[in-house]
Amino acid sequence: MHSEVVASRSADPRDSRESRNGSPQLDAVSLAIIEQLQQDGRRPYAAIGKAVGLSEAAVRQRVQKLLDQGVMQIVAVTDPLTVGFRRQAMVGINVEGDLDPVADALTAMPEVEYVVMTAGSFDLLVEVVCEDDDHLLDVINKRIRALPGVRSTESFVYLKLKKQTYMWGTR
Repeated sequence: MHSEVVASRSADPRDSRESRNGSPQLDAVSLAIIEQLQQDGRRPYAAIGKAVGLSEAAVRQRVQKLLDQGVMQIVAVTDPLTVGFRRQAMVGINVEGDLDPVADALTAMPEVEYVVMTAGSFDLLVEVVCEDDDHLLDVINKRIRALPGVRSTESFVYLKLKKQTYMWGTR
């Protein structure tokens, strides 16, 4: 986004209100700040401020509010292979009854990177990151399949990761 376009947008922090469904409603400046941080999570607040037309202090305040609201996180993303995790898989899970208890139990597992409730062939999709095949087998066979309510699983083992990005922006 060009700084002159963003600078003309409202810089009033009250423009980031909650929508009717309770999720934060973000103004153009907050969206531009998010885009700046998605390009480089270590970008200085002064540089972001220059790009979006705010002071460094105002950017710091906006970023903290976005973090506090759970709109975004600033984290280091690693390549699992380079830090000792040799096996990744997507696991489709079908559940009998209420999905929430199963989703909550999966969320508590350290090997599970994300849990998604879906419509379609599976009730839940989870990404699992493990040290090796034996570890993956243990997670799926002894922990996931052992959860009350889990009816079936289907595993999709990653052979090669071609793209992993978190740069979808704020469309």
